[in-house]
Amino acid sequence: MDFSRRDIHSTEIPVLCRSCEVRHKGMCGALNPDELTLLSRHTRQLQHSSGEELVGESTDVEAYDNVMRGVVKLSKTLEDGRQQIVGLQFAPDLVGRLYATESPMTAEAASDVEVCRVPKVMLERLIERNPALRKRLMDQALRELDEAREWMVTLGRKTASEKVASLLMLIAVHLDPDARGDRRIFDLPMSRLDIADYLGLTIETVSRQFSRLKKDGIISITANRHIEVQSLAKLQSRCG
Repeated sequence: MDFSRRDIHSTEIPVLCRSCEVRHKGMCGALNPDELTLLSRHTRQLQHSSGEELVGESTDVEAYDNVMRGVVKLSKTLEDGRQQIVGLQFAPDLVGRLYATESPMTAEAASDVEVCRVPKVMLERLIERNPALRKRLMDQALRELDEAREWMVTLGRKTASEKVASLLMLIAVHLDPDARGDRRIFDLPMSRLDIADYLGLTIETVSRQFSRLKKDGIISITANRHIEVQSLAKLQSRCG
């Protein structure tokens, strides 16, 4: 029996929260029913289409978004308009830098996204009086820091083939972390242009590496974005 989800239909849990598939894994897993009830009175569940901006760089931070479904891409823009993707966030990540008055980057829906929007004041008030919530969000921040450092290695030292394999591995593992077995099926949440931008490669190089992985039987591709990883172990071996 999965005791981690035994209260999914409990009358103590707010109606807004009962159908949330990521509640136990994200920040809300550290809240008791009373805190969930208090939070649910101030939150809104929103849907964003692919390409829609959640928060703009340098805009005032008034709320945080807890990702329930989909992928959010984070980017920075230079003065001349050039943009660099600096990270991806998946369910149940919290989008936004805690305690910041301005957003340090742009958050945009890389795929269709569902989020639970939490007012900044309310969440920070809960953090101050709930050590478990504070620790859970700190753990997320530290995990993102570790992943950013690993990605620096990917961008700075890996070959083009290893970079593309590493990105596919990142998406395959994070989109469905509870999946079992050696196969994964997902839709790419990024265009070839975005992938090239994220990896520091040309679109042509990205396409060649996808073709090579397909030819070697590691992945199959349908309609340009539907990916089936035939073997995570083989994909991992290509990550360098």
